[in-house]
Amino acid sequence: MMFDKLMQAQQMAGEVKKRLDRITVTGTAESGKITVTANGNKIIRSIAIDESFFKEADKEQLEELLVIAINKAIAQADNVSQSEMAAVTKEMLGGLGGLF
Repeated sequence: MMFDKLMQAQQMAGEVKKRLDRITVTGTAESGKITVTANGNKIIRSIAIDESFFKEADKEQLEELLVIAINKAIAQADNVSQSEMAAVTKEMLGGLGGLF
């Protein structure tokens, strides 16, 4: 019986991962001049830098702002991931009774 529950938990974790792969989050810096796009599993998908900003920014400024935008995207992914996991856990607790 316990084994079935564990299999179910693993299956649900796999489904959550698939859902998170399809969710897109973004982090921006400098009023959207830098935009970082990631998925719910914290995989960076793309980085866009505004052409005019890119021409005028120095290397250090650009690197700092990239870090900010990436961290914002990852924080967004964290929030999405936590709410997805919470939903699944709640669903499972409803169905599992005393396992946790």
